[in-house]
Amino acid sequence: MPDEIDAVDLPVEGTLPPELDGRYVRNGPNPLPGADPGHWFRGHGMLHGVRLARGRALWYRNRWVRTGALAGRRYLTWRGVDLSAVPANTHVIEHGGKLLALVEQGLPHEVDRDLGTVGPCDFGGRLRTAMTAHPKADPVTGELHFYGYSPVPPFLTYHRLSAAGELVVSRRVSVRRPTLMHDAAVTARHTVWLDLPLRFSLRHIRAGFPFVWDESYGARLGVMRHDDPAARVRWFEIEPGYVFHVGNAHEDADGRIVVDGSRYDAADMAAQWAPPRRRRRGRPGAPEAARAAAGAAGADPAGRAAGTGAARMHRWVLDPATGRVSEGPLDDRPVEFPTLDPERVGRAARHRYGVTSSPAANAIVKMDLATGTTVAHELGPDVKAGEAVFVPAGRADRSEDDGWLLTITTRADGSASRLLVLDATDVTRTVAAVTLPRGVPSGFHGSWIPEPREAEAQQRGAGARVVEEPGRDPGRGPRPRQQPEDQPAEGEQLDQRALPPAPEQREQGDDDEDAVQDVRGEPLPGHVPHLRVADGRPPLSAPGHGGGVCCAPRRRRRPGDLDEGVDPCP
Repeated sequence: MPDEIDAVDLPVEGTLPPELDGRYVRNGPNPLPGADPGHWFRGHGMLHGVRLARGRALWYRNRWVRTGALAGRRYLTWRGVDLSAVPANTHVIEHGGKLLALVEQGLPHEVDRDLGTVGPCDFGGRLRTAMTAHPKADPVTGELHFYGYSPVPPFLTYHRLSAAGELVVSRRVSVRRPTLMHDAAVTARHTVWLDLPLRFSLRHIRAGFPFVWDESYGARLGVMRHDDPAARVRWFEIEPGYVFHVGNAHEDADGRIVVDGSRYDAADMAAQWAPPRRRRRGRPGAPEAARAAAGAAGADPAGRAAGTGAARMHRWVLDPATGRVSEGPLDDRPVEFPTLDPERVGRAARHRYGVTSSPAANAIVKMDLATGTTVAHELGPDVKAGEAVFVPAGRADRSEDDGWLLTITTRADGSASRLLVLDATDVTRTVAAVTLPRGVPSGFHGSWIPEPREAEAQQRGAGARVVEEPGRDPGRGPRPRQQPEDQPAEGEQLDQRALPPAPEQREQGDDDEDAVQDVRGEPLPGHVPHLRVADGRPPLSAPGHGGGVCCAPRRRRRPGDLDEGVDPCP
């Protein structure tokens, strides 16, 4: 998309369930106009949001995530790594009252409920590694389990946030070598690590993607008690393959750990990610040159692999009592981006939802793991669906699949996209479809963000005008916000916006010797320096910076701010 827009009072086919009161927000790569990121998957993160309330689609808006990368800063410099100079283009979640845009090689970026960027978040200065784009929220404790991986020691670091959003545990996890760990799994008591043979290779860093498929590395799953900071990891060898996206994991009645996910077999991975063969004359042949060009383009591994349609749902059963592993396919249909009821993460769950794509047809699928059956909502060859996000119904006695699936569809001809609302009990049935103001490009992951009733009531009491329904009584509607001068008036559909300023420039400080701390306060091996502002101002965790977040004051956006290097945090 070339710009940011707002649209209000979106047309709806069917009937939106009144229980859907909140925002559907999806993240994905979107380069700046005229910029060539080398590959679409390296584009800056853009959030697309649709506000639903009282059976209506109140608004759609899209916003770039204002990161250091958007400001033109380099991720890797002679001073080290700038963890805020990342595209933040993979996922968006809510935890501890904060909305976080995620990408796995850097810090999360906080955004507000109107999708405006607040700034990079290091949880009060405690997060000194990157944060995965696939954290796991425990539905019982409210804690958030996540990790960061790195090509330099420590290769893997486990973190845990409290339900309130405080970083309470950080500990190193010992692995043999650095690998691309795009996802992990959790149960009620364990974290399951995926140590798979897509390993880091310094020799291939010039190709733009420094990971290669190395079957000799082996493949294994690691089980670690996450309620014991000193717990050892128990490793289980498995058949070589790769998993970009986990479905779920749980502990069964016999104490075994059951894991499922979309698995690519070794042959598929070798065809895409095997290192190029060396040539005597130092000039790559045609296959090697093509692979190097693709690597230089910086293709995102998950998106690139998902495009092959080669992943199948697979299950592993790990028995700690015997050390044995059993594994096998769950379905023979290509499926990616598996999801489930978020209230059953880490617990036994019967249903998975996913996306399948082929030249002949695209579909949203529902897999019943108890019966082995799969039902599809067919979309045809010219319409592709994004990840299907499950929204549970509000009834206390609901069944597991009592709820809805939300997904944005993208048409091949670029015409207007739609937000589909499917009946999760019968995915063949469309409950409602919201027509968006224009075509939305394919993206990665998203979340349903319910409206917080208490905060909403407090803000309504402030007397601010609700911009989501101009001129109407807010009732039990969206969070009020002061009306800016350039807000669309009643009946005006689109508001073209100039690109707002990027966050303040940060670089790594030479004098910062802090290391990552575990729960016992002992320094972990490996130095991950804290980022400092280039002009010597305090680090992100200093007073006045929101406990780890640069909170830029709101002002009207002016064209040219980004190019002129305007600092929004004076």
